[in-house]
Amino acid sequence: MAAEPTKAGRRIAVVLLNLGGPDSLKAVRPFLFNLFADPAIISAPAPIRYPLAALIAVTRGKMARANYARMGGASPLGPGTNAQAEVLQAILSDRMTDEVKVFVAMRYWRPTSEETALAVAAFVPDEVVLLPLYPQFSTTTTASSVKAWAKAYRGPGRIRSVCCYPLEAGLVEAHATAIEGAWERAGKPSGVRLLFSAHGLPEQVVEGGDPYQAQVEVLAEAVAARLGERWDWKVCYQSRVGPLKWLGPTTPDCIAEAAAEGLGVIITPIAFVSEHVETLVELDHDYAKVAESVNIDHYIRVPALGVQQDFMEGLADVAIAALNSKIAPQPGSAYVCPGRWSGCPVDRAREGLGQ
Repeated sequence: MAAEPTKAGRRIAVVLLNLGGPDSLKAVRPFLFNLFADPAIISAPAPIRYPLAALIAVTRGKMARANYARMGGASPLGPGTNAQAEVLQAILSDRMTDEVKVFVAMRYWRPTSEETALAVAAFVPDEVVLLPLYPQFSTTTTASSVKAWAKAYRGPGRIRSVCCYPLEAGLVEAHATAIEGAWERAGKPSGVRLLFSAHGLPEQVVEGGDPYQAQVEVLAEAVAARLGERWDWKVCYQSRVGPLKWLGPTTPDCIAEAAAEGLGVIITPIAFVSEHVETLVELDHDYAKVAESVNIDHYIRVPALGVQQDFMEGLADVAIAALNSKIAPQPGSAYVCPGRWSGCPVDRAREGLGQ
């Protein structure tokens, strides 16, 4: 059910928060530096972190440029996020009587939080909704983006920051529809395992209180329940870098496991709502080669959600719910992290209000 419209007369800025990606091959190195210079990614003190980020940007630059060259010389994340902003603004403008404008702020590339903060301030909003395009909260994504915004924004308006929305109905429906569509286009093969592939994190991040893994898994369970009992499914994690122990099982290991059991795989990016390097290179190329090497019968890749209608309507519901919430930040759905997660801002907000 759609959220109720808000009161008339306000100027509302909705800011979509996303990772960002290089818009040219020349931008790859500074993008990588910005990424690894973030203390949410590398927690070392600045005198160590900045030289290390510069070293990583150099050592990983050649491989990263090759990957972006495969995608036409730039990340599609910027244009894809802009398209989502346009659709979301149209939906919100149709459903609300307030003046709504949707902006985009990227964490590691352009438009930066500083650039977007100036544009939002010029809009002179009464309300500002920070809406991450990360459905699952993590200290490495949402928290980092919100922190960058808080540092950059000096304009007017009450700030409402959405924490997460892993059980938002439109999100669940959109994933189920995308999976069914990919399966049908592949000829409805039997004997395939559904792999929900999410970007991994070092285990120590989750052990430190980050609720990301729990939210990935609860979304996968909801989508699997929507699809029905005929689906054999598993959650797995991709994009591991560095020497630390990361969340598992890994996506390549799950592909090999399915092949050993005589199964094909249909793989869906459960934590990515836009196409970018982790989907277009890892899923479409690297892991497809893994599947080929183990002689898997079917390797079917589900597209990212993009501007799928159920997803975009769900984002509109989340934004409206944030405006109507008395708790900030708030989750945009009925989902509450299991147990106590020290990294969960909603849990801390409830505690602060005595709830």
